[in-house]
Amino acid sequence: MSALILFDFDGTLADTAPDLAAAANRQRTRKGLEPMAYEALRPVASQGARGLLRVALGLAPGDAEYEPTRLQFLEDYAAGSTVHSKLFPGIEALLADIRRRGLSWGIVTNKVTYLTLPIVEFLDLTRESSVLVCGDTTAHSKPHPLPLQHAAREAGFSVERCVYVGDDLRDIQAAHAAGMPAVAAAYGYVGEDDNITTWEAETCAHSSTELWPAIEPLLPRDLR
Repeated sequence: MSALILFDFDGTLADTAPDLAAAANRQRTRKGLEPMAYEALRPVASQGARGLLRVALGLAPGDAEYEPTRLQFLEDYAAGSTVHSKLFPGIEALLADIRRRGLSWGIVTNKVTYLTLPIVEFLDLTRESSVLVCGDTTAHSKPHPLPLQHAAREAGFSVERCVYVGDDLRDIQAAHAAGMPAVAAAYGYVGEDDNITTWEAETCAHSSTELWPAIEPLLPRDLR
């Protein structure tokens, strides 16, 4: 039997932070502010508009300016989401190797479909992916287990034959809630204050090139 390796998208498979940070900085320049350093915005890229607008502008849901600024951020991001985004080093080779081994892979992200698909297609990930689950595919998003359970079901696997890889605590929580072992992608959009050891992932990859050695021991015993 085969197995299914599921990946988070932003900060795990793809380095999308430059385009996300650029959209956040556009909101600053619209308000007459200087752009913020990329290094300050990168750690919250996985948190989407909520995290980026909090850091870039000090805005939170419920603030009078939050919703119109969020909508403008999304419009700006959609217009420039494939300018600098690229796969992390070694990811293309990893995905090809997964296929050569007779295994399947897919993507489960909290990013909504209309923002995800253009980047996934730009990075040429649609042909070989077994499943794509976005933030609006199911009734709940991560850390709820439903997106991962849905991905497994759509790809034709039981959750016991799946592994999930992600760079956020929500990813690990979702994987465990769904009954899957998890790999923490420490090279992703992890803040300095994040203590990955408290996430309780089965293992951790400190670079994208360390992913396969982290994933392989978590595969079903008949595949090791």
